[in-house]
Amino acid sequence: MKNILLLALKSLRNRKFTVCLTIVSIGLSVALLLGVERIRTESRNSFTATISDIDLVVGARSGPIQLLLYSVFRIGHATNNISWESYQDIAALPSVLWTIPISLGDSHRGYRVMGTSTEYFTRFSYGGKQKLVFKKGAPFADLYDAVLGAETAQTLGYSIGDHIIISHGAGDVSFIEHADKPFVVVGILAPTGTPVDQTIHVSLEGIEAIHVGWKGGSSVGGVKISADQARRLKLTPKVITAFLLKLQSPIATFTVQRTINQYKEEPLTAILPGVALQQLWELVGVAGKALIVVSACVVVVGLFGMLTTLMTSLNERRREMAILRSVGARPVHIFSLIIGEAILVTVFGIITGVVLLYSLLIIGQPLMVARFGLYIHIAFFSGAELVLLGAVLLAGIVAGIIPGWKIYHYSLNDGMTIKT
Repeated sequence: MKNILLLALKSLRNRKFTVCLTIVSIGLSVALLLGVERIRTESRNSFTATISDIDLVVGARSGPIQLLLYSVFRIGHATNNISWESYQDIAALPSVLWTIPISLGDSHRGYRVMGTSTEYFTRFSYGGKQKLVFKKGAPFADLYDAVLGAETAQTLGYSIGDHIIISHGAGDVSFIEHADKPFVVVGILAPTGTPVDQTIHVSLEGIEAIHVGWKGGSSVGGVKISADQARRLKLTPKVITAFLLKLQSPIATFTVQRTINQYKEEPLTAILPGVALQQLWELVGVAGKALIVVSACVVVVGLFGMLTTLMTSLNERRREMAILRSVGARPVHIFSLIIGEAILVTVFGIITGVVLLYSLLIIGQPLMVARFGLYIHIAFFSGAELVLLGAVLLAGIVAGIIPGWKIYHYSLNDGMTIKT
């Protein structure tokens, strides 16, 4: 077998230009196939790693995916708010260990502003129960303090001590700004690869302060309250958007969930984040599967290119094969030579694809984190990726069987005869 592969390698060197084109074609196909699978897998891991060690997410009555999207992923808007009294009632349940309130609805230069409590920075977990870490600074302590996610600070070029102005609404462009109450950046979080990186965190009291005297997006009666005047007011929140909830024991999860869903004071929804994440992935995972199918078709096209190259060269190589037969090569050796060429071309194509994939991952990893908040691990192949590589290699061998079988039946006389 070793001699056959050496002979196949020398044969390929005689046709190096067309062979190199075929190898590049297969390499690009393999890089696309593995790249789609890696992104699909890491996207799912990123979905799963967004929130950890939380038993329930509670919001106004809505669908579980919608509640998950706006409360965890900062996508979309809440159907309604939760009254502060209802939040306190549920937080006071004996089964509840702690809660993290969330208030959304404002933004800064396209990035969501989230009002919360200081417990957020000690209680919130992502990935494998990883806690938030400060890259610079500390949690907010003053009414007008702000803590930025890693991407927000990097993209907007903010550092500790800079002032930011919060805008009314969650759009990229807002014509209503709370310019009279600027916030000061006091902390910048380390990258997490989650929506935390694209969020500006302020206190619930800070959210209340900038909305004092506001109703429907404008000040009531044209009266404006200054930043110093707001400090002297009672800034207990009236409503919040949602809250995260941790229980004393996971055993009580379904009991508390039912209690919240049947809460009589106002319509609420409590969801299990893991279940909602699975539903969300099933919804968006269809696109990932479709991309895998498209990538597999591209690989098939690349292998058909190799098959075409081998088939078109058969007529030109009849004399070569006849000479090999004349010096003692058996038909099975000729067949093995073609299969060996197909294996080598496929293997070189796979190696090219792997090198290209990891080169793109090294270059694109920081860009993916910065633009999409998606961290792609540069690690060894997963089981699914090894299966895909094995399938590509097997398909390459199958593609080599067709020309190998055809040349197997060429006779010595046919090879020595010049066709006119």
